[in-house]
Amino acid sequence: MTQPPAVMPESAAKVRVGQRAARALTADFARDGGPRAALLVGAEIDSPVLSAALDALVPDATLAVVGAASPAGAPAALRAQLQTMGTWVAERVRVLDTVAEADLVDYVIVATPMRGAAEEVRAALIDLGKRLHPGGLLTVSAPAALPGMRDAGAEELERQAALYGVGSDLVLINRPPLQVHRLRYTPAEVTAVTRLTPVDRPSSVPLTRSMHIDSNGVAAAALALGLAALTRAARPKSRLWLLPALAAAPVATFFRDPQRDIPADDHAVVAASDGKVLAVERIRDERFGDGDFLRIAVFLSVLDVHVNRSPVAGKVVDFFVADGGYAAAMKPAAEHNATAYTVLDTPRGTVVVAQRTGLIARRIVQRAPVGALLAKGERFGLIRFGSRTDVYLPADATRAQIAPGDRVLGGTTIIATWR
Repeated sequence: MTQPPAVMPESAAKVRVGQRAARALTADFARDGGPRAALLVGAEIDSPVLSAALDALVPDATLAVVGAASPAGAPAALRAQLQTMGTWVAERVRVLDTVAEADLVDYVIVATPMRGAAEEVRAALIDLGKRLHPGGLLTVSAPAALPGMRDAGAEELERQAALYGVGSDLVLINRPPLQVHRLRYTPAEVTAVTRLTPVDRPSSVPLTRSMHIDSNGVAAAALALGLAALTRAARPKSRLWLLPALAAAPVATFFRDPQRDIPADDHAVVAASDGKVLAVERIRDERFGDGDFLRIAVFLSVLDVHVNRSPVAGKVVDFFVADGGYAAAMKPAAEHNATAYTVLDTPRGTVVVAQRTGLIARRIVQRAPVGALLAKGERFGLIRFGSRTDVYLPADATRAQIAPGDRVLGGTTIIATWR
């Protein structure tokens, strides 16, 4: 195979990748602060993905481009376009005739949504995977559809994501909506996390420059407004429709997701959530290895921001859910509530984030699969309604910086420091 567009039928040309989808495809390349190389496949001169990849370039980054099977993706057209961008771009970007000419890279980005026969998509992914350094990342997309309504190629991509995926994003603001998958065929080194900055995924929908709304809040508010519209249509003389209509804003507010300034100090461990510190204690938990852990428990009221962030930079090496009850999250019995545990490997040891349900919380959202790399302060999930988060740190390697009763802000407040 020379380039993935060869596996696309003509109908794929109708699938336009917008700016938001382009940012999702290039997000991991953009957030890597170290020397890095990327291969962009299926680009055209007016492609938002090409623009996003060029915007992600820094002095230590390089980009190789293979065009789409169209006049706007011809090597001559791409070279002419890049020459107008000056020497800075010319020194870091080169246009290739085929994928076979590419050197090994850290990131492969496919600009064109994948469609076609399952065998063709599988062969394309295998060929592209061979262009990656060990631990490298392949980012691809396909038109989003409900199970049973996808074409064979999209189904094959979902299967590959189940086997090798380290995260998927649904980009609704695109025509049609796209599912973006990140595939890693060989494990990444944990030291790679030290180069990463937090990235905004489509799960965090920008409302203003400083405030986002989690996609759960957008969906819940839309449902409330839809119910209001149906109620008004069914009973036009009644004012019952005002109840769900007025509830839409408070529901969306519960899922607010403000932008946060993450401390740059490498020794800082930040809060995994907003809330009030319940306990700072030394415990032992053999599920996470030998030695004692410093556990910092934080209670979230229904008025707190419920988005959870990674307290440290780390690689997700395990995720499991323990069954339990639904005691009030501020009570000691909440330790035995249903809990989702995300285990992170870090250059300094094992760190665990426990998302515990509360009295009325019944839903834990965790968006970082095993193999994912998280930057310090990066969003990785949320708990709906009142709840509690616990952070487990190696006790002999860290020192607590807060005490019971303190208020903390997720991603901003330093709860501990590495010794």
